[in-house]
Amino acid sequence: MMRKAGAIPLAITNVSEMAIWWESNNKLHGRTRNPYDLRCNAGGSSGGEGALLAAAGSLIGVGTDIGGSIRMPAFFNGVYGHKPSPNIVSNSGQYPEIVDYRAEFLGTGPMCRYARDLRPMLIALAGTEATGRLRLDEPVDLRQIRVFYMNEIKDRSFLMSPVSNEVRRTLSDVIEYLSSLTLKPAEERNFPSMTYAFEIWNSLMMSGDCPKLIEVLKSSGSTISHPFIEMLKWTAGQSKHTFPAVFMTVGEKYLPSKESESSRRYVALGRELEQEFANLLNDRDAVFLCPTHPEPAPKHRTPVFRGFNFVYAGIFNVLRLPVTACAVRLGEHSELPVGIQVVAGRNQDRLCLAVAEEIERVFGGWRDPSKKA
Repeated sequence: MMRKAGAIPLAITNVSEMAIWWESNNKLHGRTRNPYDLRCNAGGSSGGEGALLAAAGSLIGVGTDIGGSIRMPAFFNGVYGHKPSPNIVSNSGQYPEIVDYRAEFLGTGPMCRYARDLRPMLIALAGTEATGRLRLDEPVDLRQIRVFYMNEIKDRSFLMSPVSNEVRRTLSDVIEYLSSLTLKPAEERNFPSMTYAFEIWNSLMMSGDCPKLIEVLKSSGSTISHPFIEMLKWTAGQSKHTFPAVFMTVGEKYLPSKESESSRRYVALGRELEQEFANLLNDRDAVFLCPTHPEPAPKHRTPVFRGFNFVYAGIFNVLRLPVTACAVRLGEHSELPVGIQVVAGRNQDRLCLAVAEEIERVFGGWRDPSKKA
């Protein structure tokens, strides 16, 4: 679709092994570094795309997102990324292939340095019929938009970081500005079910007949035989896989099965949460703002110690909602990109994009990493 629209592909950029982790590192091409600080994570799985865009190596890019894989790299690298509504952009060619009900959780979408490039890219990716469903050419009156927000997910796990002061202040400043623009002030909305965001995401992802990660690795030619044996091989420097991939095959053995009572309970809770968001956002001009990630880009290799941070982005995949990750500014202390994400009702992508463009206009968006000082 992009070639048909006149785009010239430059490169296929780096991803995490099997596109399953939020740091882009693999045994073929190594680790992607963040252009704002080479010691830091560029995100994943579309981390190579985010880093290349931030470094002005390309104008536009395409990523895929089933747990934040467009939005986390956009956040870490200070660019823009949009996960479209389900069934808008074809996921053909994705590996590992997603063909069952989870295809509605996966989004192929645009990544850009400038928010105004998201809309024409989405039009090109979606095609005429889908673009008509999204009404992308219709003007959006920002004064009429209702703004709802959430400051943080109140998770109980030590694997999730608290929201940093830089992220909290950035979200607050955006909310304050939008409240001054719209006819009604922004309203905080917290959902108790969000406390179980990881459990909901995982249970919905695993509730179908999807193969385990170890089976996917074997089907791609891996000689992996048993997760614990592979972990010992990794410890000895003999594994052909990255630590996150091995770690996740071990973790699969301990997660509740899809037939378990707890999994069924979290699937039901996820469906209830999806309906709550539908009641809030569908059939009216409304957006929901929250952190894309609880903190700016962490140092390399550290995501394994805060593995649940991805659910700030990932929960909206299983809720099947369109989301735009917006670059806002550089953190005052970290000097790393800080942003937020804008969620809208299903097929209301134009609202996310309009708000993203306004945020960019007021707050500046992408900053040249070579001039950040």
